[in-house]
Amino acid sequence: MPAIDSALLHATVFVPWAVCASFVLAGLVKGVVGLGLPTVAMGLLGTLMPPAEAAALLLLPSLATNLWQMLRGAGLAALLRRLWPMQIGVIAGTLLSPVGLAGLDAGLASAGLGVALLLYAAVGLGTVRLVLPASAQCWAGALVGGATGAVTAATGVFVMPAVPYLQGLSLGKDALVQALGLSFTVSTVALAARLALDGALVMPASQIGAALLLPLAAALLGMGIGQTLRGLLSDLVFRRLFFAGLLMLGLQLLLRR
Repeated sequence: MPAIDSALLHATVFVPWAVCASFVLAGLVKGVVGLGLPTVAMGLLGTLMPPAEAAALLLLPSLATNLWQMLRGAGLAALLRRLWPMQIGVIAGTLLSPVGLAGLDAGLASAGLGVALLLYAAVGLGTVRLVLPASAQCWAGALVGGATGAVTAATGVFVMPAVPYLQGLSLGKDALVQALGLSFTVSTVALAARLALDGALVMPASQIGAALLLPLAAALLGMGIGQTLRGLLSDLVFRRLFFAGLLMLGLQLLLRR
């Protein structure tokens, strides 16, 4: 009887379950706080596979959940008029960045992701909040969008510096959630285009269904659980736990290199 290859067994049994669990957890976080799906998913998947592969798995769950978040509410037109320079910057930064996930060494990509997670967690745990006057928001939005696009191209995570910037625009709670959905949707589409241009979205036809649908189903399940839990935890307690977890993930990715 031939011996079972332990690496093959790990890949065929453990990894698919770990991928699904990662998306359930990432969806749960998004269901509770309205963001964090790509951040958590990339952080967890980065321990299982090269970041470019993780980003490809992330695209459909991220797009579906962010479209829902963006389209829910009546203020989308006003947000588009206010945030279009930022969104143009995101697209340009993602597509034109000289550093992309597909061509980047896996160790460097993981380290970059670790740094992005650490910065995001530090901002989330801190008490400092950026406040921008209306007169600066056009050019500042374009710069922030370009920087966010560059980070997206290199790490697959599109929260930095977009989230601190949007938090500094004095938007109401519902408008902020919708603005996050808009920014994340644009970033997801831009990342998909960049990965396609870099040849990182190619996979066997037999794997396409599972690769697209299982992460989506897992993320939606997690979102449903997260929305149920939203009323059971105080915002302060959950934010502290969430960002502390991101700190540990970021450190793990940096030290793993």
